[in-house]
Amino acid sequence: MADSSAAAGGGCCRCCSSFILTLGFTALFMWLSLRTSKPVCSIQDIYVPPLNKSENSTYYKIYFDLKLDNENKDKGIYYDALNLTFYYPPNLTTPIGNKTFPGFYQGHKKNARRKDWVEVHGVPWPAAIKAAANGSAVFRVDLATAVRFKVMVWKTKRHKLVVGADVQVNDFGKKVYKKGVRLTSGAPERERYHARTGLLLLVLSVLSLIII
Repeated sequence: MADSSAAAGGGCCRCCSSFILTLGFTALFMWLSLRTSKPVCSIQDIYVPPLNKSENSTYYKIYFDLKLDNENKDKGIYYDALNLTFYYPPNLTTPIGNKTFPGFYQGHKKNARRKDWVEVHGVPWPAAIKAAANGSAVFRVDLATAVRFKVMVWKTKRHKLVVGADVQVNDFGKKVYKKGVRLTSGAPERERYHARTGLLLLVLSVLSLIII
């Protein structure tokens, strides 16, 4: 009788352990499959004709090349309208130009480029030309949009994406550094960190039950 009870108890423990193990692996799989990385946005090129000392141009427009990288291996990204805003620091309250691109879908591990000219107003050109001649003039580029991730057959809720960077331009009107300038912001990274930390803690909590 005692042996039967012990056997029954052992079977129950094995069932519980198997259930907890399955639950733990399920939570781990969900964490790995649902975590997302926001797109990497960068300015690959900028050209400001009035700063080109070899042309003496009065073409008051700025050419830009925006690159969007989806680094997710198995998740697509739906972009809302892309809103680009240009400033000439230190004045970051009054834009010198704006450009908007319609939303689109981007497949996993894909990149997209948006290139165009934007007409600008209110730039203190004498000061900008002098700054470029002495090293570099600085233009601020901000990008605001919202993204949804396509996970298998469903879409996530919208996540705001607000990023920006200062871009240095030389006295030929070109971007100083050949490498793209990444548009960044601390807020989205913190949000992603906290979301991932919460999921990781859930996984660790479940797995700790298995060990106990």
